[in-house]
Amino acid sequence: MPLPTSKNSIATRLTTATSVFVLGLCASMAASADEPEGSQWGLGVGAVSSQQPYKGIDRDSEALPLIYFENEYVRVFGPTAEIKLPGLDLSETQQLEFSIVGEYDFSGYDDDDARILDGMSDRDGGFWAGAKVKWLNEVADVSAEWLADVSGNSKGQRFALGLERSWTFGEHIMLTPRLAALWQDDKYVDYYFGVRESEARADRAAYDAKSGINTEFGVRGNYMFDDHHSVFLDLKATRLSDEIKDSPLVDRSTENSVLFGYLYRF
Repeated sequence: MPLPTSKNSIATRLTTATSVFVLGLCASMAASADEPEGSQWGLGVGAVSSQQPYKGIDRDSEALPLIYFENEYVRVFGPTAEIKLPGLDLSETQQLEFSIVGEYDFSGYDDDDARILDGMSDRDGGFWAGAKVKWLNEVADVSAEWLADVSGNSKGQRFALGLERSWTFGEHIMLTPRLAALWQDDKYVDYYFGVRESEARADRAAYDAKSGINTEFGVRGNYMFDDHHSVFLDLKATRLSDEIKDSPLVDRSTENSVLFGYLYRF
């Protein structure tokens, strides 16, 4: 029988799912739109189902609101904001885009989220900031992003290297498969998956986690009814690093999410 969940825990998982969901859907929207002229707004609703890797934690499914804004200088979607910097045209078919990125990461847990977490100190999310570069070309779009936890909760750093390619079918359908590698330093992994000496017990040994690399596979579909109405579907699976899988808090080698939503662009 699932353990009772605190209001704070519910809010944490809801907002975690929201952040993943909105990022996926608004990335689809941005990819399907031309370079913005003036300001663009988007509002919608969606649903997300996600599974975290902690032992005994239930799959979480929620209905969510969606908000998107973009102009020549800034892009905001969900908990992420980007300040656009001057880009560089390498050729007629290749460009480099640069931006400063800030986002709130809702990772973490309360000790009553699952039995294995009982007696653990709560792990909180935090505000992250860093930089991103994207290489647009005819073969595939390549992105690199570095972020650091400026809120000081995990004191960690992350670096992501991604590859994606979009195909359009007719005037309405866009399909975008993607592959990404996400490096997380030892402070980040240990904060969320480590077990301190004071938290150890018979079924939960102390664990000092090290840095590791997760691998993400995903595919995103977008159907544009017209210039204003669209629906999205995003499927994602993440293969966790050995450093996370070896944690006594974890009993899964992957985590996954299924995302679906409707967005109206003004």
